[in-house]
Amino acid sequence: MTDVKVKKESTDVVDIENRIKELCQQFPHGITDQVIQNDMPHVEAQQRAMAINRLLSLGQLDLLRNSNGLLYRLKDTQSASKMKGSDNQEKLVYQIIEDAGDKGIWSRDIRYKSNLPLTEINKILKNLESKKLIKAVKSVAASKKKVYMLYNLQPDRSVTGGAWYSDQDFESEFVEVLNQQCFKFLQSKAEAARDSKQSPMVQRNSSFATSHEVWKYICELGISKVDLSMEDIETILNTLIYDGKVEMTIIAAKEGTVGCVDGQMKLYRGVNPIIQPTGLVKTPCGLCPVFDDCHEGGEISPSTCVYMSEWLDF
Repeated sequence: MTDVKVKKESTDVVDIENRIKELCQQFPHGITDQVIQNDMPHVEAQQRAMAINRLLSLGQLDLLRNSNGLLYRLKDTQSASKMKGSDNQEKLVYQIIEDAGDKGIWSRDIRYKSNLPLTEINKILKNLESKKLIKAVKSVAASKKKVYMLYNLQPDRSVTGGAWYSDQDFESEFVEVLNQQCFKFLQSKAEAARDSKQSPMVQRNSSFATSHEVWKYICELGISKVDLSMEDIETILNTLIYDGKVEMTIIAAKEGTVGCVDGQMKLYRGVNPIIQPTGLVKTPCGLCPVFDDCHEGGEISPSTCVYMSEWLDF
């Protein structure tokens, strides 16, 4: 009878373990003990703890900690092989950094999520860096702070600043060259349309260019050392719109057409004002798209506004 009882208990534990793993698959970001308890109300706390501890000891579960308490998550086999021989604290820090993805995470936030002392976190970070499991990347948002991410990840544009930054320095000259060349392309297209001697409406329509056409022109010029995306070119075109040099219109387009997004396509053309606007209209604030967010001491401020400085430079 004793043998039968032991066999039944071990079978129950295996069933509980399998159910816990199924719950982890349903909730990839992790489950709490309360989730397990709600799913298996008939299971005693001792049996539940036994199953969880067994899964942890077998390396099938990761133990995480957040503001709500402990989380259990199914272990990734690839990361498990990378972290072989590491202690639980090191695994916890690695997991937190992995969750941060390509945007990375500050050591302060790692400390908050792991509940570990800062000295211990710094020690773990150095160890993981030496193993080339993680890397530190300087963020353009805070030049004196570093974010940590997995070693093989390419940092997000919000971290590096994208094509407009080099070693955290804003490439103002590069942006200015791109501005000039994009405007030059649109101007030449508008001139070619005027020289065609067709009807005014046809001339106007043929003077427009897609962002893909502008992007292709810039790529063929070879003036950029970094790969520019159409999104980068549209950012430049937007600055030309704010400067009053370019106008944009949106048309319907077939799905699959280059530059088409949700059945719509943006078209751009260079414009020349017929008469010079009055001084009041020329103020940057009158055309500024972030006027409502501009205030002294803020991220967008009149004292740091490049357009305001240029306008006041008589």
